[in-house]
Formats: sequence, C-alpha cells, structure tokens
Amino acid sequence: MREVNVGEKLDQYELTDLIARSGMASIFKGRDLADGATVAIKVPYLQFESDVVFYGRFQREEEIGRRLDHPNIIRVLTPRRKSRMYIAMEYIDGVSPRAMMRDKRPLDTAKALDIARQISGALVYMHSQGVIHRDLKPENILVTESGQVKLMDFGIALDESARRLTWSGLSSTIGTPDYMAPEQVSGRRGDVRTDVYALGTMLYEMLTGNLPLEGENVYAVMRAKTSEDPQPPSRYRPDLNPHLEEIILHAIARQPRDRYGSAAEMQQDLCDPSQVIVTGRAHRLHQRSVIRQRIKRALWGAFFFVSLASLFALLIWLANRYPAAHPAPHHPYRGEVR
Repeated sequence: MREVNVGEKLDQYELTDLIARSGMASIFKGRDLADGATVAIKVPYLQFESDVVFYGRFQREEEIGRRLDHPNIIRVLTPRRKSRMYIAMEYIDGVSPRAMMRDKRPLDTAKALDIARQISGALVYMHSQGVIHRDLKPENILVTESGQVKLMDFGIALDESARRLTWSGLSSTIGTPDYMAPEQVSGRRGDVRTDVYALGTMLYEMLTGNLPLEGENVYAVMRAKTSEDPQPPSRYRPDLNPHLEEIILHAIARQPRDRYGSAAEMQQDLCDPSQVIVTGRAHRLHQRSVIRQRIKRALWGAFFFVSLASLFALLIWLANRYPAAHPAPHHPYRGEVR
C-alpha cells in the first residue's frame, strides 16, 4: 500500500484536486464515479494507518459523522466498499472563519452573531445525540457563499454512548489550546459546557480580533486558562454591545458551573441578545484585572527594593570581612645601612 495522489482512483471515487494537508491526513476533492457527485475524501498518511490509537480515533470520527444528520454539520457518506482507511464526505465550497478574519478582523457583528447562532444550533443537536465535539475552532468550520455554516472534524469528539475515551491515550492530540476549556487543560474529559466555552471563545475572537487569554507560547496560554480570568471583550472593542459581552463572558467562565449549562441556553440568548440581563461581569473582571496589575507592580517594587537592600548589605559585609589592604607607610631610613 502507498500514499494516494491526485488523478488516482480510490474505490468508487476519483481524486481530482488536493484541498489541504494536515499533520495526519490529506483532504482531496473528488468525484463519485457512481453518480458524478462532488465529494471530499480525507485520507490519513500511511504511517498512521497502523497506529492503534489513531485508527480508533479515525474510525470513531467516521461513525459519529454517519450518525449525525443536521444542516449545519458536514455529512459523512457511506462508500459501497473500502479498500483502505478514509472518510468520504459531502464537498462544501466555503471558507473558514479563520480565513474570513485574515481578510477582515474583527468581523461585522451581524456576521459573527449569525455564525455563532448556527454553530450553537449544531451543538444543540449534537449534544442531544450524546456527542461532544471538544475541538471547536475556526479551522473546523466552513461558511458557504450563502452564509450556511458547516461544522466538521470529529476526530476527538466524545461519544457518550460508546466506550469512554480517556486523556492519557491521546494526550498529544486532544484539543487546540486557544479554544480548549480550562478543564480540558487540567486533563478532564469535559462535557457539553466544554463546547460552550469553545464557542464563546470563537465569538470573542470574531468580535474583537483577539483571544480572551494570550501568552508568549502554548504553555503560557495553558497556565493562564487554569489560573487567570479573561480580559473583557470591551477592552479591545469599547463599542461592543454590553448584552453580547455578557453572553461571551457567561460562556467562557473559567469554572464550568459558572457557564451556560447547555448549548440550548446559549442559543436562546444569541437569538435575542437584547433580553439578556447585564450582570456586571465585565466590570468585575476589569476591577480584578486592575487589582492584579497593582499587586504585580507592588510585588515587583518590593522585589526591587529587597534586592537593592540585600546587595547593599552584602557590600557592607564584604567590606568588613575583607578590609582593603593599605601599603605600609614608607620610613625614610628603612633598609639603609648606617
């Protein structure tokens, strides 16, 4: 067996174009030779096909995809036969929110809100089927020219009706740090509120052009997830509707118990933000941020003062311990023979 390429046939599909390559698979545009339909084919790299953990993930992704049937979720197809590992899907001609934000950052409020509403609808359906996505991010969303949102990539989804999947076996591939919920960072499986957190983070980014928590590297971001509160969105976008800010901060609360209890609750607020009660979350976060900054400045000031005092004391001790050697005074007759 070898890697497949454009122009070749894979069972009933002809691979016509390469759409993308990820770290583990190639995605091709193809044509179903049975009915002429345009499809997308996800083919893992050959070295992963013998990996037991990867095989389980890939198989679960296909099984979940076949089970789900919703207009905002990409449809997984069932080939007549399969000669190797791959997933056949409906082909979607669209762009990701990530690509949209590269062209315009932040997005228009109406556009960002429409995308978030459609994603929340997909989540409500998925959760009712016992499926938690756990890897929601702009790269896993496509938006068609007509504005329809399609959610994809169930590689690390949790199927509550199947055997439980633990963190330890897939520690290097679970989630994307910027959109991971704090409980995922801490090594827990997460629940429906994990997807709520990711959606809130995406909406934050689409509306402000920034992420709630940022760091110089992935480890700094992960530490911040478990120990710091997010910046209020209005810090980056002062004109942001306070009702939308309330929704976002409710969704991305650090503790799961402080978030929306379900995607349905969040969807209800997204459909009518004006009815959301503004509780002052943003002001409290701002005040805590100011206090933290003052404490940090005070600590640095104390550290500097203590360091300076310690250095001064050390110099005095050294001066007393090792006094400077002075040459003996010269005697005019020393060394002379009388």
